[in-house]
Amino acid sequence: MPQVTPVAQIEGERPSREEAEAAVRTLLRWAGDDPDREGLRDTPKRVAQAFEEWFGGYESDPQDYLVRTFEEVDGYDEIVVLRDIDFVSHCEHHLAPIIGKAHVAYLPDHRVVGISKLARVVEGYARRLQIQERLTSQIAKAIENVLQPRGVGVVIEATHQCMTTRGVRKEGVSMVTSCVLGSFRSDRRTRQEFLRLIGHGG
Repeated sequence: MPQVTPVAQIEGERPSREEAEAAVRTLLRWAGDDPDREGLRDTPKRVAQAFEEWFGGYESDPQDYLVRTFEEVDGYDEIVVLRDIDFVSHCEHHLAPIIGKAHVAYLPDHRVVGISKLARVVEGYARRLQIQERLTSQIAKAIENVLQPRGVGVVIEATHQCMTTRGVRKEGVSMVTSCVLGSFRSDRRTRQEFLRLIGHGG
C-alpha cells in the first residue's frame, strides 16, 4: 500500500499560519458571512489552532511509539488486546469527523510493548486525513512491522459525519472494518478468540 507523504514533510510546500488563516476567512465569506464581524473575528485563528490539534499526526511517525519493548514477560505468549480506544479522525473527502473506537490485538513473540503505546499508534494515524479502511490497515501494519509478533488484529467501529450530517443523512449508521495479519488470519481459533474478547464473537 502506498504511503501518504505529509505536505509538512515536503520542504517549502507547507503554507504559513497567515496563509491558513486567510484561507479560512475566504471560506467564511464564501459561506455567506462576514469574517470581520465580532463573532467571527478570531475564527480563522481558532480554526488554524484546531487544525494543528486535529492533524497533529503528520508531525511524527506513529511507528516510533512501538520501538521500546519489554522482553521480561515470564513466558507470556497469549493474545494481548486493548479494547475501546476512542479516537476522532477526519474524512479526507469532506473534512468531516470520523468518531469511533479501535480494538487492537497482537500475539507476542518474546516481547511486548506498553499498552499506552498501542493507543498512541491509533491516535497518531487517526490525527490525519483518513478513510477508515486505510486507518485500520496502517495501525495493523505498524504493529506488525515494529513488534514482529506472530499475529495482529485490528477492528475499528466508527460513525462518519460526512454521511450523518450531509448527503444521505443517515443517523445511527456505523462502519466496521478489520485487518488481521499472521496467525490472526491463518488460524481461525485465534481470530475467533480475538473477536470474542472484543465482543464480536459468537
